[in-house]
Amino acid sequence: MDIQKLIKPKNILVIGDVMIDTYYRGNVRRISPEAPVPVFHKVKEYSVLGGAANVAANLTAAGQHAAIMSVIGNDSAGKHLCDLFSAAGIDYEFLMRKTTRTTTVKTRLVGQNHQQLLRVDDEDAQLISAEDESDLIQVLLEGISHYDLVILSDYLKGLFTLDFTQKVLKLCRDYGIAVIIDVKDTAVEKYDGAFLLKPNRKELHALTQLPVDSINDIKEASFALCSKCHAEYVLTTCGADGMVLVAKDKSFSKIDCVSREVYDVTGAGDTVIAYLAAGLANHLSMDISLQIANAAAGIQVSKVGTSSVSVGEVERYFQEETICRSSKIIDRTQVQNLRNKYQDKKIVFTNGCFDLLHIGHVRYLQEAAKLGEILIIGVNSDSSVRRLKGENRPVNNQTDRMEILAALEYVDYVVLFDEDTPLELIKEVQPDFLVKGGDYRPDEVVGRDIVEARGGCLKLIPFIDGISTSEIIKKINDPSKGLMK
Repeated sequence: MDIQKLIKPKNILVIGDVMIDTYYRGNVRRISPEAPVPVFHKVKEYSVLGGAANVAANLTAAGQHAAIMSVIGNDSAGKHLCDLFSAAGIDYEFLMRKTTRTTTVKTRLVGQNHQQLLRVDDEDAQLISAEDESDLIQVLLEGISHYDLVILSDYLKGLFTLDFTQKVLKLCRDYGIAVIIDVKDTAVEKYDGAFLLKPNRKELHALTQLPVDSINDIKEASFALCSKCHAEYVLTTCGADGMVLVAKDKSFSKIDCVSREVYDVTGAGDTVIAYLAAGLANHLSMDISLQIANAAAGIQVSKVGTSSVSVGEVERYFQEETICRSSKIIDRTQVQNLRNKYQDKKIVFTNGCFDLLHIGHVRYLQEAAKLGEILIIGVNSDSSVRRLKGENRPVNNQTDRMEILAALEYVDYVVLFDEDTPLELIKEVQPDFLVKGGDYRPDEVVGRDIVEARGGCLKLIPFIDGISTSEIIKKINDPSKGLMK
């Protein structure tokens, strides 16, 4: 995926609660003689953009033209915040500075091994006045036509009153500009009319008062929120469980989180919404935009502290993923080394054509992967498929079929075989588990005797009734039986 070609610079306005995230880095090596508390020895101090300001920082890192609208204090912290905006290339002409307000600063003490020891908040969460609302709306009215998309980043620090939020949403609707909102409040009516809402699991529960314990619970609660707020989409972030996207048409998708070592989740939601906005502003599909946002979030949590993710980092991630998929595709000479390489691990083997990969295949392979530690898939070559299925098959060639399988996270190796059966391949792999579909009888499975002779076993996993490549092809060829029938 060529991210830098897909994501061109667009004008995106972030309206939200901005703050400074200050970090004191140091170590704790003794207890104070004055009281039974640790003594923190500060060795380094730095500040970065936080809250809605971090959303804007991620937008500029994604190559977008970002502007910020907020209300801050006319104090030293406010001046420092403006300096940070300037250094990041963020337009802050819509920033309102008030002597009656305090600029929010969150100071974190971080010790050895990136351990956060304490956070000190200096903030003013008082709701803005009606006069300030009116001034902000007037400024927005004068400049709104220049923007391709608007993000509302609500941190409950006083900017988003019900009246102000609804006026912003109405104004954007009048100009045909989509608004996506990172929500925090429990007042559902506040977010009515947004294009997309992005709660986390806890916020989803607070907004709907529905259970969110399982993915199905999250899906149903998200549908409820989508309906209540007349939104096009609700994207619920679920930490290690990934993300759940629902649409007003009742469609649903689950996005697994990117596998990265997690150091700090601070600001991950800001990264998601920034890259999602960049994708949507560039008229990318929701699916592609989410893939990019998910990758960016995976990179962000591997960093320490509030930080932005550059478009170059996301580009490199997808390049590495392509290389990783390629490394999973091996030839027969490499197969012979796997048993020695994984002497202490349980190897699972299955085989098939895997033409038009569908949900039945996916669930079957997920269950197969759970049986051991290394999953190897033997894939019938194109000529083998033709001999088994007929001259019109396969639909997808062997190169495409193997790459699609290699893209599945739980698949370790994919290898091609040209014979009508995988017998010789099974002899080379010497698996601990041989897996076939539940439509086979044990005595019909080729290679069973080889596996059992070395102490392994055969596992039959049921397929989903009514789902097969052949049935899908029939529906495609017969429009009267449409896929939704």
